[in-house]
Amino acid sequence: MTEDLSHRLPRTVIPRHYRLRLEPDLEQAVFAGSAEITVEVREPTERLLLNALELDIGQVRLHPDNGGGGTPIAAEVEYDEEAQRAAFLLAQPAAPGRWRLTCSFTGVLNDQLRGFYRSVFTDADGREQAIATTQFEATDARRAFPCWDEPDFKASFGVTLVIPEGLTAVSNEAEIGRRALGDGRVEITFADTIPMSTYLAAFVVGPFA
Repeated sequence: MTEDLSHRLPRTVIPRHYRLRLEPDLEQAVFAGSAEITVEVREPTERLLLNALELDIGQVRLHPDNGGGGTPIAAEVEYDEEAQRAAFLLAQPAAPGRWRLTCSFTGVLNDQLRGFYRSVFTDADGREQAIATTQFEATDARRAFPCWDEPDFKASFGVTLVIPEGLTAVSNEAEIGRRALGDGRVEITFADTIPMSTYLAAFVVGPFA
């Protein structure tokens, strides 16, 4: 009996490292982000299939991972909301080897306690405070950034969060860099994680002590 694997992503392209930059807006309950994903292309392909849900994905490019040389390949995006997938259709085939996939995206900080979402709590003074936090297990990382959102697609993660000054941000690893952007925002960078499944990635932003 042949196993039906139609619900699984193909293994033509394998993610190795995600570099994510995310900026949540707690007042408007939205977020903007960008991703640079180092991938291994195992066989020639004109199509990258990955998970994405409730995201508006902007410019997509596939860059040779060879120290800066080579011309990037542009891609168009096709969505399959029912399957919770996005297909990146390349303008020309990508040869086997290492590549860097870049894209921008926006999404909503939902109130469903899934993916990248907005929550509230009451502080010691009785005031309601908002936070942005994550719950990715088992398949909701796709609501926060385009990814290969299956547990066996293990990759390392490097996270940068852009937040208003005065708020606190945490992620899986220790903070290794902080830069004031001069407009009331601060950019916080965290150390890279070990290779792990997408559902283990996490980040939280809020008025914490």
